[in-house]
Amino acid sequence: MNSGGIENPAFEAPCPGPGRRCRSGPAGAGAAPAGPDPCPEEGPCGWGPCAPRALQLCNNSEGYLAAYSLLAIFQGIVVNGLINISISTIEKRYELNSSLTGLISASYDIAFCVLSLFVSYFGERGHKPRWLAFSAFMLGLGSLVYSLPHFSSGSYQYGGKIEDTCQNAEITFANATCSASTNSSLHKYLYVFILGQLLLGVGGTPLYTLGTAFIDDSVPKHKASFYIGIGYAMSLLGPAIGYVLGGQLLKIYIDIQIPKSAKVDQDDPRWLGAWWIGFLACFFAIWLLIIPFSCFPKHLPGTAQIQAEKISETHDDGSQVLVQMNNIGQSFKDFPMALLILLRNPVLMSLIITSSSEALVATGFATFLPKFIENQFGKSSSFSATLGGIVLIPAAAIGQVISGILVSKCKMDCKGIMKFTIRTYSVALILNTVFLFAKCGNEAFAGVSETYNGTGTLRNLTAPCNANCRCLRSMYYPVCGRDEVQYFSPCFAGCASYRFNNMKKTYHNCSCIGKQKRENVLEDFLYEAVPGKCPTQCKFLPLFLTFFFLAVVFTFMATTPTTVAILRCVPDKQRSFALGVQSVFLRLLGTIPGPILFGVAIDSSCTLWDINECETKGACWVYDNERMVYLLMGISAACKIITIIFAFMAVYFYKPPQLTNALPRKTSGRISAIHKK
Repeated sequence: MNSGGIENPAFEAPCPGPGRRCRSGPAGAGAAPAGPDPCPEEGPCGWGPCAPRALQLCNNSEGYLAAYSLLAIFQGIVVNGLINISISTIEKRYELNSSLTGLISASYDIAFCVLSLFVSYFGERGHKPRWLAFSAFMLGLGSLVYSLPHFSSGSYQYGGKIEDTCQNAEITFANATCSASTNSSLHKYLYVFILGQLLLGVGGTPLYTLGTAFIDDSVPKHKASFYIGIGYAMSLLGPAIGYVLGGQLLKIYIDIQIPKSAKVDQDDPRWLGAWWIGFLACFFAIWLLIIPFSCFPKHLPGTAQIQAEKISETHDDGSQVLVQMNNIGQSFKDFPMALLILLRNPVLMSLIITSSSEALVATGFATFLPKFIENQFGKSSSFSATLGGIVLIPAAAIGQVISGILVSKCKMDCKGIMKFTIRTYSVALILNTVFLFAKCGNEAFAGVSETYNGTGTLRNLTAPCNANCRCLRSMYYPVCGRDEVQYFSPCFAGCASYRFNNMKKTYHNCSCIGKQKRENVLEDFLYEAVPGKCPTQCKFLPLFLTFFFLAVVFTFMATTPTTVAILRCVPDKQRSFALGVQSVFLRLLGTIPGPILFGVAIDSSCTLWDINECETKGACWVYDNERMVYLLMGISAACKIITIIFAFMAVYFYKPPQLTNALPRKTSGRISAIHKK
């Protein structure tokens, strides 16, 4: 190779031409130096000698992006869609509280965190597409394991005698005793869900470290933001599909066929949907993606030429020269030094803390947004899940695509990208105030938020009007009285009888229900209570969804630029490893504590817990809406302020590379571009 250019450390010696593979031989013009083959393996698309011509149409960056996007979509469907939408159902079915389901959600990130450093370090010089084939295998296996509790836990027992009226409560009470069968072991399936999430985490690790770095390797620098933005947007399309699909599946009874003896419908709070069907379907679909990833070559045709023309924007702290001179990254003994180089990069660490802080909020809301809408605005589980998916996921995808286009079209340098993220984070912080204006008060609930017409005490479901009914706390069957107050069950409302009017059940002779509050009602009430929760009087749902949509758009407009800035500010040989380090901190500081912190905050706002005959606490039935809003808004606002502070620090610490370190090297050995500061 003729001297005269500055060596680009991405590849030590580019091949003589695109699509060729260099081999050891005499050092001469166009020949590779003796020793291990340093050139990228730009082979054909296929399996060994089997390389059909039709497959070569996909042997390019667009073909790889299509396969990558499909895997990202299905990963998003399972991890960020179906799992989040099934949280509320799993809580009720397996008697778990929000803190434990938050642990289930965090298990994915625990596996990701443990493995990402090693996968990204050793996979940097490995066969990245084959790593993604392994990713597809583990994602499919994790989906299968996650669905197994449904098949081994037996049929769903929706409860005892559901009428629970005052006149027969004494009989029901006599039969409701604590026994080994009553004190079930369903909560032990927690460990199966955690195992499934761990397997999913193993599968997701190569996808967002090696998979993203492979895109950056294979396209010109000015197109990288656009391609990565598309890939990330597709990863958000998955949760959108998962939310909508999961919401529809929750309309199907959990055991497919409703028992003839069951008098339960979707409006009944004990209704549970078929959460498991989506996981089983994704298991088969994801395993099919093993085929395309196994046929891609180690490097796509033209990769060497693309890398030779790139200009380095590495943060000028001497790490680029250190990595190049010591050839760091070739063996495991270089691992500590390679890690130390990245940890001492102040720009990288500032960007990592920025993304981690935002990930905490994003993961928390992604996990519990359907539950928030359900309890804050009085909507059903399936509708809340569908609505959350329709609003949250498209907003995130739009933000990803817009930012990718803006960064590519404006050809922003590393510092310009970081300044761009500061603006988007600031707008998102302002929009975060929607929680203050779109919050809903607590609905009237006898014995929880108000007394029984002035009798009894708060936080006590028993009052003089129902004291003789001996009602069960373990039998939650809410009814709405004509006084627009919700009661825990017909028994706690003091209702002694019921009948059907036009196929609609109504309760009568209710000693605890007062007179109707609205005097301008034209028709007289022909009942005293009806099954179900009282209709909410809160009308702020459209306002909340509008501002939340915009906040998500601006928040995710910083995601792709942050990833691109991380890839630019580190030595070229450490790009995959830098994404691995980011993934560790992203999980440790963001996505692992996020669902747990949000779950604890939501649990702390609970005002009525499900307590069975054995006095064992289960899921929460009623929340303090205002307390929930203030807690979640406080967490979100604090994290966004931290994000903005560290984004400013990244801009402050960044030093552009010197002229001699920023020049590309053409295959011909001549300088083709000059970096202008």
